[in-house]
Amino acid sequence: MTTTYAVLSEGLEKRFGAVHALRGLDLAVAEGTVCGLLGPNGAGKTTAVRLLTTLLRPDAGSARVAGHDLVREAAAVRRRIGVTGQYASVDGDLTGRQNLRLFARLHRVRDTAARAGELLDRFGLTEAADRPAATLSGGLRRCLDLAASLVRRPDVLFLDEPTTGLDPAGRDRIWEAVRLLKEEGTTVLLTTQYLEEADRLADDIVLVDRGRVAHAGSPAELKALVGTYAEAVVAGADAVPVAAAVLDRLTGTEPVLDHERHTVGAVSTDSTLTLPRLVRELDAAGVPLLDASLRPPTLDDVFLRLTGSKEIAA
Repeated sequence: MTTTYAVLSEGLEKRFGAVHALRGLDLAVAEGTVCGLLGPNGAGKTTAVRLLTTLLRPDAGSARVAGHDLVREAAAVRRRIGVTGQYASVDGDLTGRQNLRLFARLHRVRDTAARAGELLDRFGLTEAADRPAATLSGGLRRCLDLAASLVRRPDVLFLDEPTTGLDPAGRDRIWEAVRLLKEEGTTVLLTTQYLEEADRLADDIVLVDRGRVAHAGSPAELKALVGTYAEAVVAGADAVPVAAAVLDRLTGTEPVLDHERHTVGAVSTDSTLTLPRLVRELDAAGVPLLDASLRPPTLDDVFLRLTGSKEIAA
């Protein structure tokens, strides 16, 4: 079966003076999927989103979004996409209903009242519909912002850190909305600071580093690249560096130390490492061991291993 791509870019480049933000970015996001765009600070994710939403022009390369050329058909691209940025775009003085009707008018939606009512109901905003947006909680206001980006029923939705600063209830509300959008066939390109969010929502994840795609694949595929996470809990802070030396030798990667919890962990590149061997080696080194485990890696482990960074941002 031939895959149809909602976002397809080849060799996108962008400079800002001496800063080479994108160095040949290749993306392929299939229609009706959620793609998580992750990477450390300065990786180029925000620049990529600004290019793909026509806010910037690329210096080199090409891209098609929703079937239209990014440069030659920029107006057509804008008609087919929705964007929810890091900061709310709704007017705090207007009610939720008024905000949605305003956006509907701007996008020339025929029945603005009906579309506003539909979105208010869908996002659980009915009770807050006639309150000024400035009085809503962070979660409700973020939902209103997302609803505003959907008044035109976009084919491709760009979400830039949609849940930053939200409490768990607000985050769950946004996550459910994203899942529903996918079920309805909307393609979502998501940047996020939360690896758990990408793990739960994304069909595919693209790790961007230094302006290029470093790795891409499903969460399961990326985890398979990393290996196994080995962890040891020891009795006392003095034993932490000793355990770290053992894990460094066994796993081939630099361990992560938690001196308060007396815990040492590392991603193992050795597929033959077993729990009995880990315990024997720690015991032979005289480590007072309280607990030891081997588990599949999380996306946090993947991020640290594949990008070499301990920091993510959009």
